[in-house]
Amino acid sequence: MPIELLLTIVIAAVVLLGAGIGVAVLLRGRKTKPGTYTSTRDENDPATAPAAESTATEAPPGADAPSAPSEEREHPDAPVESAPALEVPEPALGRLARLRARLVKSNNALGKGLLALLSQDKIDDDVWDEIEETLLLADLGTDATTELVDSLRERVKIEGHRDAEGVRAMLREELTRLIDPSMDRTVASDRRADRPAVVMVVGVNGVGKTTTIGKMARVLVAEDKDVLLGAADTFRAAAAEQLQTWGARVGVPTVRSDVDGADPASVAYEAVKAGIDQEVDVVMVDTAGRLQNKVGLMDELGKIKRVIEKQAEVDEVLLVLDATTGQNGLNQAKVFSEVVNVSGIVLTKLDGTAKGGIVVAIQRQLGVPVKLVGLGEGADDLAPFVVEDFVDALLAG
Repeated sequence: MPIELLLTIVIAAVVLLGAGIGVAVLLRGRKTKPGTYTSTRDENDPATAPAAESTATEAPPGADAPSAPSEEREHPDAPVESAPALEVPEPALGRLARLRARLVKSNNALGKGLLALLSQDKIDDDVWDEIEETLLLADLGTDATTELVDSLRERVKIEGHRDAEGVRAMLREELTRLIDPSMDRTVASDRRADRPAVVMVVGVNGVGKTTTIGKMARVLVAEDKDVLLGAADTFRAAAAEQLQTWGARVGVPTVRSDVDGADPASVAYEAVKAGIDQEVDVVMVDTAGRLQNKVGLMDELGKIKRVIEKQAEVDEVLLVLDATTGQNGLNQAKVFSEVVNVSGIVLTKLDGTAKGGIVVAIQRQLGVPVKLVGLGEGADDLAPFVVEDFVDALLAG
């Protein structure tokens, strides 16, 4: 036999012997311990022994018992924890009526004072002076106060003295006329033919502007609108995160910059662009709070509006005012209106020490309607302004 053939046979025998040993070791090593499978692996292969028996048989003396498999290893297909459920905002319709008690508490002095004075047996000049003072203290404004007093004088003179209900009805009619229910108080939130409605929100520092936008998003979601927010307040570190948190609670996305101090006009532009691409109903753009006497900051506000309008018209500019600032709020409103053409007012903190007359004063000075009022700290405490409900609250008690 040739030497080459002999070597080949020897090598083949060694290889076959090694393969046999390897297979035996592999099979021994992969042997499944009894009880490892706690559930059916397939239809025809049930687990063969309980886990307790396996532990008693396999654990060597003195050794710690093996730890139980983790939940993920036992059930690899177990569902992951779901995201928190979205909040469902309260219906927007009728909110002011539901929040009436808070408005009554804030403005009770005005309504009660007027009713008490007009219900007296004799209404002389001194009483009229007191009525005028009550109205002025309620931030009604000089012109509106004079108009209301003159109208009340005329009606009392013609119609004579009345009982409390008669006086209340007369006051209700005159206050309703003064606040003017004919003004359009709807917020531009309906989608246009080929683009979303665009709403800019402006105001001074500390009036609750970003919070108001978050609450407005809830109002619009309650009206079944598809909303997108733009965080163009890039000067306050927490503003974008705060706005994003408000939106996330009701499933509303927020366009923001990850760069501190980014150009607010660019962020506003990108937000509107995203709204157009995503075909949403309305885009609301937050802006940095600024003092009305800072010319540079006010000019920048005008720039944001101009940049947005390169791709879409700004349909609404809402000015957020703190109702407790009284006449100072009128000065703010005047300057903002000159820069960005304010189309509506949002009055916050009307449930506090605010005087109800500020509603009349602002509208008469600007010719711009109050569209929304804030009556508390709750997420759904922003209400569309309804003249009749507001007047009823003023005269309640």
